[in-house]
Amino acid sequence: MNRTILYFSIISFLFFSSCSTKLSNIEDKTPEQIKETYRILKDVAYGPDGDQKMDVYLSDIAKSYGDSNYTIIFLHGGGYYVSDKSEEENYIEPFLKKGLNVINLNYRLKRGVPIATSDLTNALNFLIKHNIVYDMDIENVILTGFSSGANIATNVGLTQNNPEYPHPLNEGMNITGIINFSGPVDGLNLVEKIFTESEIPFLGEIGKALFPGTEGFESKKMTSIYEPITYFDKNDPPIFLWHGGKDFQIPPVTFDKFIPMLDEEKDVIIFSPNGKHAPNKEEMKEAYTQIFTFLDNL
Repeated sequence: MNRTILYFSIISFLFFSSCSTKLSNIEDKTPEQIKETYRILKDVAYGPDGDQKMDVYLSDIAKSYGDSNYTIIFLHGGGYYVSDKSEEENYIEPFLKKGLNVINLNYRLKRGVPIATSDLTNALNFLIKHNIVYDMDIENVILTGFSSGANIATNVGLTQNNPEYPHPLNEGMNITGIINFSGPVDGLNLVEKIFTESEIPFLGEIGKALFPGTEGFESKKMTSIYEPITYFDKNDPPIFLWHGGKDFQIPPVTFDKFIPMLDEEKDVIIFSPNGKHAPNKEEMKEAYTQIFTFLDNL
């Protein structure tokens, strides 16, 4: 190979490797193609507790995406009390169809909001320490979740630049964006009241377990530590927020103060007037269409 061809080859490689793949332009993979694309590690322990487990989906094509090589970390819902990573895989399926690296995370249940929230930081710090094994882009992380998981994801995502937060993230990771489905961003004291005073016994159990060891309702001073609105500032990563107008668990009023703080140029708000707590099939499809556009614009 002569010097001219070699020079051209190097320049071409640098040019194309620096380009970002538009995720919205990638055709969804079939189940067979997903199987061929991924090495899947189930129930990886990131802590000593039985709930501290995660499923890791390692893509063999994600590195080719350039700046769009996002590492997606998803947390399930369930009021910090029930559910499991295996029960809400519909939220990670669109990312798998695009070929991104994905982590589906469990966290400690029935021990309250503070412990559940700390587990995301525990898992992230575990990934920082062990990424030589996984070789994911942890400088390009998207935190996402549904309901309680979305609250945890948003809280941790907005606190990476807040040293006063009690569960610090170690150096070596950067949270690029946040995707929140029906997760509390404010008014956790109202959510606690709604659940605790519910006529449905099971919801009452969840309400009482949000902040265990407290007589009556938890103080606003404590609940505010786990409300994303407490930490919001202009240097935070972009947020994609979906919530429904007929959500009786996380009522729309709890978003009233938060939404005007968002930046209309970088953040995306999807309000479904007839939406309930979880998006239906059509709402999910539309949301993910907009999510990949959101990621393309980061």
